[in-house]
Amino acid sequence: MAQSQITGFENLARQTALYPQESVVAVKKNMNSLLIGLPREISLQENRIALTPEAVTILVRNGHEVWLEKGAGEGANYPDHEYSEAGARIVYSAKEVYQADLILKIEPLVNEEFELIKTGSTVISALNLPSLEKHYFEQLNQRKITSIGYELIEDQVGGLPIVRAMSEIAGSTVLLVAAEYLSNSNGGRGIILGGITGVPPTKVVIIGAGTVAEYATRAALGVGADIKVFDKHIYRLQRLKYAIGQNLYTSIIDSDTLSEAIARADVVIGAMRAEDGLSPCIVTEEMVGQMKQNSVIIDVSIDQGGCFETSRMTTHKEPTYRHNDVIHYCVPNIASRVANTASAALSNIFLPFLLQTGTIGGIEEMIYANRWFMKGVYSHKGTLTNPNIARKYGMRYKDLTLLLAARM
Repeated sequence: MAQSQITGFENLARQTALYPQESVVAVKKNMNSLLIGLPREISLQENRIALTPEAVTILVRNGHEVWLEKGAGEGANYPDHEYSEAGARIVYSAKEVYQADLILKIEPLVNEEFELIKTGSTVISALNLPSLEKHYFEQLNQRKITSIGYELIEDQVGGLPIVRAMSEIAGSTVLLVAAEYLSNSNGGRGIILGGITGVPPTKVVIIGAGTVAEYATRAALGVGADIKVFDKHIYRLQRLKYAIGQNLYTSIIDSDTLSEAIARADVVIGAMRAEDGLSPCIVTEEMVGQMKQNSVIIDVSIDQGGCFETSRMTTHKEPTYRHNDVIHYCVPNIASRVANTASAALSNIFLPFLLQTGTIGGIEEMIYANRWFMKGVYSHKGTLTNPNIARKYGMRYKDLTLLLAARM
């Protein structure tokens, strides 16, 4: 009797395993819902994306709306269908995605994107001050855009969470880059990164004792390289030795000591933290000229101006050039080499922030309520609020605290 009640569709489903799936439950939106746009990056061979499909799922469940430009996640191996299944709306043009209220991207806006973005919207992206010109900030003012540099955002304990995450990735990746360009196949010295029995180890000099240096040091120690770390501040060197958990050669930056170490090095890594938006230039062209033929310079600080006088920005398509017969690798977005990992790291930081923003009542309320988040705002509704940028380009600015106080 029960068998005779089976419908033809059910019989077909059983034979072919085509069972219908549960549909996604619609989430009721509220007045604090965010409309987030994820555009496809068009600059600097950028492969990262700010939110993974898993993060989009959580945002949608909490009543927010996400628009993804077609193909935006492909560089990080996140296909469109994963975002669609997570609840994102796939849009097929940059013009459409830039109609969102909150644009979340990796690189700063370029001229083509300024022509598309909606007036009065909010953009969260990298600042990359040395790569920008005065016209960039003038366009922000004209469009009355609120701009937030994610590398400036602090956490509740004064740390820089996105800088930390990307620095961990860069530090871990930079030794792989060094090994690649020391090999014969890339015109290097033809030596292994590290050392083997009976052969002196590779000499690695790291300038800067921050997060990049910490992870680069761990990787270099793991392959048996001879490491020397230099920094301007004793406390950073002490902190590095404590984090690594063993004795290292460390020194305050001194022209004679540093020059000697660089002249003998096979690899020199520049990872000085930016000061007032720009990294200090530590290594002169004369010092580079004393280096070994076919040795390697990797300037991790190039997105903040670089710490080698001979550095100039390169891309993943053409990552190196030679100066004084020394190989220079000066790609600003090293983390984009491992875009899937980097995107997951970014998403882990952005997701809690976006959820909190929705709970508080929007970007404006988030800025007003969180002094640590306020650090990242450099343009508020078309008014420049960062004094370092204002001084660099001879522009007027207003203190963000005073602008927010005017709301009361």
